Amino acid sequence: MKHKRKLNIGKIGVAVLLLAFLAAFYKLPYYVSTPGSAETLEQFVEVENGSEADGSFMLTTIRMGRANIYTYAWAKIADYHRIYELEQIRSQDETDEEYTVRQLKLMDDSQTSAILNGYKKAGYEAKVKVEGIYVLQIAKGKPADGVLKPGDRIIKVDGSEIESSEFFIDYISSKKAGDQVKLEIKRDNKNIVKTLQLEMLEETGRVGVGITLVEDRSVETDRDIEINADSIGGPSAGLMFTLEIFNQLTEEDYTKGKKIAGTGTISDDGTVGPIGGVDQKIVAADRADAEVFFAPNQQGAEESDYKIAVKTAEEIGTDMIIVPVDTVDDALDYLKSMK
Repeated sequence: MKHKRKLNIGKIGVAVLLLAFLAAFYKLPYYVSTPGSAETLEQFVEVENGSEADGSFMLTTIRMGRANIYTYAWAKIADYHRIYELEQIRSQDETDEEYTVRQLKLMDDSQTSAILNGYKKAGYEAKVKVEGIYVLQIAKGKPADGVLKPGDRIIKVDGSEIESSEFFIDYISSKKAGDQVKLEIKRDNKNIVKTLQLEMLEETGRVGVGITLVEDRSVETDRDIEINADSIGGPSAGLMFTLEIFNQLTEEDYTKGKKIAGTGTISDDGTVGPIGGVDQKIVAADRADAEVFFAPNQQGAEESDYKIAVKTAEEIGTDMIIVPVDTVDDALDYLKSMK
C-alpha cells in the first residue's frame, strides 16, 4: 500500500512539473514590458574614418514580450513593470510577425533620419533617396495574401521604378478591379516578380492589393556608414544614433569621457519626439552607470517624458543628470557646454 501511495505521489509530482513547464509556453492575451538595457552605440555604428571617443553614447531599451502566467504575475507586483492588452501594442489584425517587422522598420527609418541629421550637423552632405515601398501588413483574403510577405520591398510596378508611396498608390488607383500588375520585389537579398490581380477594397473604396505600406528610404552620404542594429526594434533610439554619428564625424570628442544615455525619436528636421517607457529606460541607464540622460521635453508638456524621467530618477535615487531636449540642437548645445 505504501509503495502504491509513493507511486501516486510521484505521478502527481510529475504532472505538476509538466503543467508548470507548459504554462511557461502558454501565451496570455497581454504584453509585458520591463526595464531593458543600455547599450553603447559604438558597437552598432561605424563611420568611415570615424573618430574614437573616450566616453560613450548609449541607447536604452525596454524588454517587451507576450506574457505567460509567470511574467504576468510578476509584472503585477514588480516596480517598473507594465502590462498591456494586445490591442494597445499591435494594430488591428496584426500578427506577431507583422508587429516585429513594423518595429524593425521603425528602427530602420529612425536610422535614416539619424544619418541625415548627424551628417548635416557635422557639415557633410546627406541626401534621402526613396528605394521603393516596404510591406508592413497584409490583409487576409486580399490579393497580396499568400503572395507577398511582411518585410518585402517593392521596387518596381509594371516595370516602372517606384519614386514614392504616392506614386505607387496613384498608379494602382488608376487601374480597375480585375486588372493585373507585376511587382518586382526584393526579398532575402533576391529580386523576384509577382503578378497580382487587383480588387476593390471596402476599407478604402479603391482598387488595391491589400497591404499596409511605408516608403523604403536610404541616405546617400559623403562618407560611408554602417549601422548594424537589426536585433533592436522601434524608433526611440533616433536621437542617440544621431549623436553617435555626429561624434564619429567630428574631431572633438563630445562625450568628454562620460557615459551619456538617452531616448527620443528623431525626424528629418531634427525634432526629438516622445517614446514609451521612459521610466523603464531611466532604470536601465542607471544600472549601466550612465551619468547623463537626454529625455524628450515635448515643449514642456505637463506629462512630458522629461518630467517622468526626472520623477523616476528621484524615486530610484540616481545621480544621473536628466537633460530636456526638443531638438537635436538642444542635445548638441548641452554637450558643447558640458564640463
